[in-house]
Amino acid sequence: MHSISEKIKITGKASVEKSTFINDEALPSATTIFTCCDCGHKNTFEIAPYSSGFPIFQLYHEDKVLSKDELLQHGIVNGTSQRMFHFGELTVNDLPTLYFGTECSSCHSKYICVFSYGEKQPGLMILNISGVWKYEELK
Repeated sequence: MHSISEKIKITGKASVEKSTFINDEALPSATTIFTCCDCGHKNTFEIAPYSSGFPIFQLYHEDKVLSKDELLQHGIVNGTSQRMFHFGELTVNDLPTLYFGTECSSCHSKYICVFSYGEKQPGLMILNISGVWKYEELK
């Protein structure tokens, strides 16, 4: 699990076995599997609320890694509603949104995982994985 600081290009979306975890399902962590677009290997990964990931803002700030348009076009995030704008202008389900880089443990293709975690309504904590996308670094 790492941050991404170089410009990247999204090249595909991997399938994720389970993408929504409610209340205690996400504690102490949520574990799921994505299937590599290149070799078909099933990769297990774990997200621990409040300790996994990096703010999504790091990706689109000054178009450093990806532009806002690219994030929206690929369905990675949505525009944030006005009442939740304090979480940033791009989020998943109007909740604090994070990302991390990972790779296929078999062929080492590079992937980015985007997820949100927070209280959707009183007593309802949701961890929602927007998806896992294959990417290539641009030189």
